Amino acid sequence: MTKYTMYSKMIVHSLLRRRSRMFVALLAVAIGATVLSGLVTIYYDVPRQMGREFRSYGANLILIPAGDSQVVAETDVARATELLPQEQLVGIASYLYGRIKVNEQPIMVAGIHFQEVKKVSPFWQIRGNWPEEQAGDILIGAEVAELLKVEPGQSVTLAAGESERKAKVAGIVRTGGTEENYIFTDLPMLQQMLNKEGQVSVTQVSVMATEAELTTFTKTAGDKVPAVTPRLVKRVTQSEEMVLGKLQALVYLVTIVVLLLTLICVATTMMAVVAERRKEIGLKKALGAENRSIVLEFLGEGLMLGLLGGLLGTVLGFFFAQSVSVNVFGRMISFQPLIACMALIVSIMVTGVACLIPVKTATSVEPAIVLRGE
Repeated sequence: MTKYTMYSKMIVHSLLRRRSRMFVALLAVAIGATVLSGLVTIYYDVPRQMGREFRSYGANLILIPAGDSQVVAETDVARATELLPQEQLVGIASYLYGRIKVNEQPIMVAGIHFQEVKKVSPFWQIRGNWPEEQAGDILIGAEVAELLKVEPGQSVTLAAGESERKAKVAGIVRTGGTEENYIFTDLPMLQQMLNKEGQVSVTQVSVMATEAELTTFTKTAGDKVPAVTPRLVKRVTQSEEMVLGKLQALVYLVTIVVLLLTLICVATTMMAVVAERRKEIGLKKALGAENRSIVLEFLGEGLMLGLLGGLLGTVLGFFFAQSVSVNVFGRMISFQPLIACMALIVSIMVTGVACLIPVKTATSVEPAIVLRGE
């Protein structure tokens, strides 16, 4: 039997002889590792999850014509948006604004691709239905609908110059914003009516990216596509950064508190074990055991607790993070091996640090005093 096998058996038997105390310490380490791995997994995944949630509040980037121009070519917009990470794009909605007559009344109109607007502005409330692409139907803002006295299903006459056509109202838009003062038509149809084929007034982009990443993009796009001026929607990007910052600070704080409590619990348990084993330690030292062997024994017990508790806590932490993600964000998360290894290493380190004071106490035991019963 090698000395390492003997050492391992000695550690295991020492732990088993004090099941109740060691179970408390193991439970403390497991809970600490659960919270640590769970919160760090959430911390890692929160920006992605929150980024998706913030996209329901609208675009965080707009592209407008450079200089004094009122319109920009769709090809230039496409060149600019190609510079964005395509896997992070949620939607790209281009708008062409103009003024036409609706039932002989001048009304502001916006040409859009309805399916893209649904992705970029999911907060739009539609009474009726979204129009089908290229069906010729329109959406009417709530204020305009009240002015024209129209309801979903009715038809109106759109006129721009010599161009005139009938269109059915598919739905009425309510957003609480300026959209309620517009009529929304299919973009190609309005481009044809206004003789502005291939041109748009502004493009709204919804992309899962940080404010720093978007700022970098605006500089790059401005240099490579001079016809387009990118601008951040500050109220969205800054709010997102602020919320994420506070959530991540909360994760840091809770993690630190839990690790401190784990350290205190393990240290207290090991101090109690040292107090119980004073006579055993004194006898070993009287028989010639060196302080080094005493230190290795207690450190071995602590590190074994850290390993077992860390393994248990890492598994439970993943299920904890999964439950939070599903219940809060409605999305699954993937297992992160790096986070699991980090939680395991931190658990072992915490128990190792927690054993320092008990180990120092153990090495200070005087064999003669202890064996005399003092």
